[in-house]
Amino acid sequence: MSNTPHELAAEFPDKLSKIHALKQSDAHFSKLADSYHEVNRAVHRAETNVEPMSDTAEADLRKQRAALKDMIWQILSKA
Repeated sequence: MSNTPHELAAEFPDKLSKIHALKQSDAHFSKLADSYHEVNRAVHRAETNVEPMSDTAEADLRKQRAALKDMIWQILSKA
């Protein structure tokens, strides 16, 4: 498992098999998961000052991550 907090595997540990299956079978879900991963990594880099950014930019990324997580959860809960 990654050292980056908030990875999908950590957020939804009981849904790992569904996540894997949906990433293989649902292009929209796969795109959402990839986007979540990208944004989550950007948030982590900002939090750890690897790639510092303004507080506003970091807050916007956090909101984007939350929105993606909500969309992912909606799909997972129906699958």
